Amino acid sequence: MASDLLHADETPHKEHGEALWLWVFVSAIAVLFLVGYRSREILDNLLGEVYGGWLMSDGYRNYRAYKNRLRCWAHLLRKAKGLEDSLVQEARRFGTQTTELLEMLMEAIYRAREGPGTNLAPQYQGRLDAYRAVCERAKGSSHEKTRALAVEFLNDWEAIFRVLENPHWPLPHNEAERALRHWVILRRISYGTRTMVGSRSFALLASIIDTCRKRKVSPWPYLAEVIARGRRGQEAPVLPAPA
Repeated sequence: MASDLLHADETPHKEHGEALWLWVFVSAIAVLFLVGYRSREILDNLLGEVYGGWLMSDGYRNYRAYKNRLRCWAHLLRKAKGLEDSLVQEARRFGTQTTELLEMLMEAIYRAREGPGTNLAPQYQGRLDAYRAVCERAKGSSHEKTRALAVEFLNDWEAIFRVLENPHWPLPHNEAERALRHWVILRRISYGTRTMVGSRSFALLASIIDTCRKRKVSPWPYLAEVIARGRRGQEAPVLPAPA
């Protein structure tokens, strides 16, 4: 699946009561859904061992195998703000330090987007070095969530702060989250799928519908043509081109 920037996300999905995951991969002109285990195998089958584009993801550890990766800041900011509400002073302090750094950098990134997108990394290297030292101390914290967030930053350091090199890259992976949203609502209504064939059909239909939406064409004439050709024993037509 070729793309300069690919957004990936996953959410729980049940198949006849079995705990699986609904994966989504969103490029500029295509959306692909898959139902399966939350494993490296899914990523290897789709992207291969070496993916040539940029991958925007959350902190799931199997994404770390891909060097050209960007991290969603929304997840990190939510966790930091959660620590700010902690009853533990150490956690509040680390949450505040993290929130202040991310919000300061976000303002700088938004300002840079108004121009050609100058590399901001050299300008903020000192602040990043100081914050890394904070994370190194916090990873030994006795407070579980403080420790977990510090380790998450250290594990994904380059993926998190790479956006400073090109401020026009996205900060959140909203594309993937938006693609999942209405299918998550359907999951809550239907309680998932019942069979492997049902899961595959669901993922295929969701992929077609959202790819057509991405290309700004209606999916329904295309699906009608697929059904008509299927009844005649003919192959399905190719997906509509972007409008």
